Amino acid sequence: MRSALAEASAAVTTGDVPIGAVVLDPTGVVIGRGRNTREAEGDPTGHAEVVAIREAARARGEWRLSGCTLVVTLEPCTMCAGAIVLSRVDRLVFGAYDDKAGAVGSLWDVVRDRRLNHRPEVIAGVLADESAQLLDTFFRSHR
Repeated sequence: MRSALAEASAAVTTGDVPIGAVVLDPTGVVIGRGRNTREAEGDPTGHAEVVAIREAARARGEWRLSGCTLVVTLEPCTMCAGAIVLSRVDRLVFGAYDDKAGAVGSLWDVVRDRRLNHRPEVIAGVLADESAQLLDTFFRSHR
């Protein structure tokens, strides 16, 4: 989670919301890093999770991320939760809950939906206070 928090902090330099993510392979090696890039790249899909998943898939040479863990500072939205399911990530670890857009328990629970063909293990609340503090500081300065 500390690596994901470092990615989140770096997002601020481009005016992006400070959310960061990393993908770990089954041995714990980071194979994908991501931070929000929506502002920097003008890309509505530039969420930290999607960026990290894309990088990890390139590193692996395939789209299936079986055995991998995605660590992200904020509860994923519906788009990112869908990407997690579709990429076959085995484990999702996240920091703060997102009461406004969270799709891993807050508003929806996409990753645990039994109608889908893949359901990753979920570990929530890891360094949640640090993750929330980054976001609170960012939004206070942008209001």
